[in-house]
Amino acid sequence: MTYPEQVKAHLWADIHKMSESPGQFAKNPGTDFSRKRKLDFENLLRFLISRHSGTTGHELLKYFNYDDGVITNSAFFQQRGKLLPDVFRHLLLRFNSHFPFQLYNGKYQLIACDGCEFNIVRNPDDPDSFYPSNGQSFRGFNMVHTTSLFDLISKRYLDCIVMKGRLKNEFRSICDLADRFPYGGSPVFIADRGFSCYNFFAHAMENSIFFLVRSKDINARRLLNLQTLPERLDEHVDIILTRSQSKKDRKRPDLCKQYRYVSAEVAFDYIEHGSGDEYPLSLRVVRVEVAEGVYENLITNLPNDELSPDELKHWYHMRWGIETSFRDLKHSIGAINFLSKKVEYIEQEIWGRLILFDFCAIIALHVALKKKGTKYVYQLNFSMAMKICHHFISLHSGAPPPDVVGLIGKFTLPIRPLRSYARQHRFQLPASFCHRFS
Repeated sequence: MTYPEQVKAHLWADIHKMSESPGQFAKNPGTDFSRKRKLDFENLLRFLISRHSGTTGHELLKYFNYDDGVITNSAFFQQRGKLLPDVFRHLLLRFNSHFPFQLYNGKYQLIACDGCEFNIVRNPDDPDSFYPSNGQSFRGFNMVHTTSLFDLISKRYLDCIVMKGRLKNEFRSICDLADRFPYGGSPVFIADRGFSCYNFFAHAMENSIFFLVRSKDINARRLLNLQTLPERLDEHVDIILTRSQSKKDRKRPDLCKQYRYVSAEVAFDYIEHGSGDEYPLSLRVVRVEVAEGVYENLITNLPNDELSPDELKHWYHMRWGIETSFRDLKHSIGAINFLSKKVEYIEQEIWGRLILFDFCAIIALHVALKKKGTKYVYQLNFSMAMKICHHFISLHSGAPPPDVVGLIGKFTLPIRPLRSYARQHRFQLPASFCHRFS
C-alpha cells in the first residue's frame, strides 16, 4: 500500500469508526441515521469531504457512479440536516492524531491564528450575515467569518470557529481556541495585531500556551508606560490588571506603576465586574526592524534565554503561511464553492474542506524533492499537489489510483527570496451558484 493510500485508509477508517455509533453525532440520537439508507452516515461524511465544485445533483451522480438509483437533492439535505455541528471537528482532531506534527527545534509547535471571510449567497433577510450596499457592492452581500489555527511547519489546520459575519469576535474566538486546544506539547500561537488583548494573554498562560502577537505602537507604549518607543528593545514587564481605578482599592500601592485598568467594556474573564480582584501578567515586549526604517512590536511570553529577537522576527514572518493557506483552501480545493445557502450547512462544508486540506498536506509534505545543481532551491507546487490529492480521494468503488507521489513531484516552483508584492484589497461581491458547471 502506497503512502497516499495509507493516509486515505486512516481517514476512511476514522469515518467508519464514527459510523458505528452515529447517535453521538446526530441531533436526534436513536432516531437519526437508524434506518439503512443509500446515503448513510458514513457515505454522507465521505461525500462532503471528497466532493468537487459541481451542482449538488451532479456531485451525487459522480459519487454514486451514475447509478440510476441515486438519491435526490432533497434526500441529501434531509440527511445532512441530522448532523450535529461538531461532527467534523471531531473527525479533524481524530484524523490529525495519526500523523505527528513537525516541531521547531524539536520543541515548539508554531501555530498561526487568523481570520478569513467567505462570501455566501445573498440573503438580506439574515441580518447577522448581511452587509448592505456600501457604494461599491451595490446589492450588498452575506458573509461568514472563520477564525482558524494553522500549523505553519506541518501545513495543517488544527481547529476553527465559524461565525456569521456580523457576529464575529476574534478576541473571543482566540480565547475559546486556546481553552479547547487538544494537542498538548509546547504550542506557540502566532497572531497579528487584531488579536492583541489582555484576555487572550491570560487565557494562553492559563492553558500553558506560548504566544507571539504583533501589537500597535500605542498599545506597546501603554504596556511599557513610555511616551515614545526606542527603535529596538527586548524587555520584560510585570503588570497588574484591575477593574478599579481607585488607588485606595489597590492591594499593593507600592507597585502603582504596574497597575493597568481594564474597563467594564473590555472583556477579561478572570476578574469579575465590580470586584477588587487583581490579575498579574508577566510579558516580554520585543521591537524589531522588519524593513528599512520600519519597526514592529511583538508581545510574547517566550523565554529570552532560548529565543532571540531575530528568531522571534523570523517566526512572525512565517505567520504569512496561514494567508497563503487561505488562498489554497478557497481556490485550489474550492472551499468557496458551496452547495447550500443555509449557514449551518455552509459551516459543514468549510469543515469538510479543512479536513480535505489536511489530507492533501499530509501527502504533499511526504514527497521528497530531488532537484540539485539548479539556480534556485525548489519547493512543491502546493496548489497542484492539492488538486492531485483531491482527485485521488474522490476515487472509490475500485477505481485505480494514479501515481500520486510521482505526479506531485513533477510540479515544482523555484523559491525566489526577497520577492514581495503589494497586498491587493478588493471590494466584496455577493456570491452566486454560477460557478457550478462541472
